[in-house]
Amino acid sequence: MTRIFTRLSGLAPMAALAVAALLAGPALAQTTPPGAPAADAPPPVVDLYTEADAQAVLDARLIALKTVIGLTPDQAKLWDPVEAAIRQAAKNGAARAATRAKAEPATDFLVVLERLADAEAARAQDLKTVIAAAKPLVAALTPEQKRRVPGFLGMSDRAGQPQPTLELWIFEDEQE
Repeated sequence: MTRIFTRLSGLAPMAALAVAALLAGPALAQTTPPGAPAADAPPPVVDLYTEADAQAVLDARLIALKTVIGLTPDQAKLWDPVEAAIRQAAKNGAARAATRAKAEPATDFLVVLERLADAEAARAQDLKTVIAAAKPLVAALTPEQKRRVPGFLGMSDRAGQPQPTLELWIFEDEQE
């Protein structure tokens, strides 16, 4: 019993500090300078992920993908079209996201479905471009190299079910 009391009494200074902080809070809130935002106002939105940040992340992922595959010098000669196609797909996705952000709100669910269909069709075309660019490189890869690619791209095995394109990091910047 003494041990419990000793532990509880050790909490007293912390409890006193917490009570003091709670009591001081309203007093400090009353000293807000005139013209300052109200305490209940939402914090300002700050864009912490800039276009330059997105570019740096894409650069790093492309370097990492090349490293994960472990390209030979002959295979490396086939890399540039793949990188260009991935960069263009990512750029297109970011442009679609910017367009959606500026769009008028949907008036009904059919507008939402139409926008969804348009975005899926555009992503499908971008993905087909990446596939076409990657075919010569993939044909030159060993089975071990091919095995490493799907997981790195963000692909998952769902027992034969299709995977949403937005789950691929190529289209990450298209997400809001």
